[in-house]
Amino acid sequence: MNASESRATAHAAPPDFSVKHFSRTFARIGGLLLTVALVMAVFSIISGGLFLVPDNLLGLLRYMSTLAIIGFGLTTVLIVGEIDLSFANLYGLSAMMTAVAWLNWGWPVWAAILLSLVVALLVGLFNAFFTTVVGIPSFIATLGSSTLIFGVTLLISGAQRFAPASPPTGKTVDPGEVDFFRSLSNGQLPFGIPMQVIWMIGIAAIFWVLLNLSLFGFRLKAIGGNETAARYARLPVRRYKFYAFMIVAVVTAIAALLDFSFIGSAQPGAGQALLFPAFAAVVIGGASLSGGQGSVIGTLLGALLLAIIANGLALLAAGPFVQQMFLGVVTIGAVVLDRFSRNWGKVR
Repeated sequence: MNASESRATAHAAPPDFSVKHFSRTFARIGGLLLTVALVMAVFSIISGGLFLVPDNLLGLLRYMSTLAIIGFGLTTVLIVGEIDLSFANLYGLSAMMTAVAWLNWGWPVWAAILLSLVVALLVGLFNAFFTTVVGIPSFIATLGSSTLIFGVTLLISGAQRFAPASPPTGKTVDPGEVDFFRSLSNGQLPFGIPMQVIWMIGIAAIFWVLLNLSLFGFRLKAIGGNETAARYARLPVRRYKFYAFMIVAVVTAIAALLDFSFIGSAQPGAGQALLFPAFAAVVIGGASLSGGQGSVIGTLLGALLLAIIANGLALLAAGPFVQQMFLGVVTIGAVVLDRFSRNWGKVR
């Protein structure tokens, strides 16, 4: 970075590293940890100890991994001051693209996976173009692209389910490719820990370094914290927003492929149930809808809390209507908490 870039970056509303900022951050994380412990205790008591059965906790961790991996990318978008509502249907498209290319078109599995990642990258570019170049608010742009993505998913899949164990009529699948694909999420780990947890930890480490120890993360927070100042300081605002949308698209595709590998099947609307849990997890974790704030640890804890709630309600056979109502309350509560914390910070 040359001298002019250094001077420009210095003027671009740097993240708040004050004592007040850190105390607020640690208070948020401490509150999340306490909430996680209390919710776990409640479900353990109500379920008569079934919640703490190892197999149940391992399933909870696997679901948490999916929310967290997607959440890391969504955190990046929120930090830069935008929003992406297309990731849920992109999840379905990514898994289905791999399934169709591999099982129906006869592509090698590695090529089908690569195609899925490339398509996800193109979706990220599409969202970024209409948001930053055309100037459509990201909420509207990604809501529209979400519907478009779902239509494409139905088109290429014929609204059918695909599974390596039962390929389309007249098609064959190499058993070695099936074993390779299944190994992505079904590797044997000590204590039965899901393979996806390892993926989650690795991706979390990458995002933590990216957001906390790199110029990229500093600029993301500067742009999200005060875009006008960032433009005045000549930061590449448009380019970084492109990066953010591409990142969330790619990590969503990775999460979809890992779930496809574990479950063994792909269906068109698979990701729609993830929209509000993933969004709520990120906001609960401290990412601000106004931009400039968000953390990997907060997203992890938010994903854990949402996974505990979903798992506990399912364990109690509360019924899908109760789960949806509870999720709606949690999502609204997360947004209210974000607004309250922002206003409290200004008052203080």
